[in-house]
Amino acid sequence: MDCKADAILWHIRIKRIKMTTKEKLYNLCLEFIDNRLLTVKSTMDEIQESLLSETKSSAGDKHETGRAMLQLEREKAGNQLAEILKIKVNLAKIDVSNHSKKARLGSVVYTNKLNYFISISAGELTIDKDYFYAISPETPIAKLLLGKIVSEEVQFRDQYFKIIKVI
Repeated sequence: MDCKADAILWHIRIKRIKMTTKEKLYNLCLEFIDNRLLTVKSTMDEIQESLLSETKSSAGDKHETGRAMLQLEREKAGNQLAEILKIKVNLAKIDVSNHSKKARLGSVVYTNKLNYFISISAGELTIDKDYFYAISPETPIAKLLLGKIVSEEVQFRDQYFKIIKVI
């Protein structure tokens, strides 16, 4: 099954289980990062397999160039893996049962324009026909939202956002 079909099935399962919006968003972020992790691990396995088959081929300049390219690809995939694991650790720091009046890591922030889940950069997520943007605390918009409470405003790129609700 492809990733899109998996995501649809995940959305169906989430709707059946009684969870808060924050829990649903957290689970979608977890699924997002787990899918990225599987993709990178699969890439690393393919590179390793290619390296092993390169070893069995004949020697020469072409062989050495191919092997060097594969080693560069393996290094790149290793860096991606390290970054994904770091993001997963940051996601694990979120306690979905914890609520705060101030926007912080793990907060769901509703504004008059868009809704945000301050967690990891996972793009647009849909929960019960509502749209949310999963954003990292390091993003410019998150930096503006962090520490803010209901009724405060932030300005981002010539637009004003009024905070309606923080959970």
